[in-house]
Amino acid sequence: MKRSELIRFVFILLLWVCLCWLVLTRAKITFMTLFAIVASGIIVFVPLYKKYFKR
Repeated sequence: MKRSELIRFVFILLLWVCLCWLVLTRAKITFMTLFAIVASGIIVFVPLYKKYFKR
């Protein structure tokens, strides 16, 4: 992985973590909230994993 690709990956990871933290601190924690966070993680990180780590 090149340095620029690593910076992009870390930036997306930090952005996703910040958004999840906002949802968890401001919303009522229910099954649907947790499901939305897990689903968003799958939607975001599976394509990134396939792009950067499966070469």
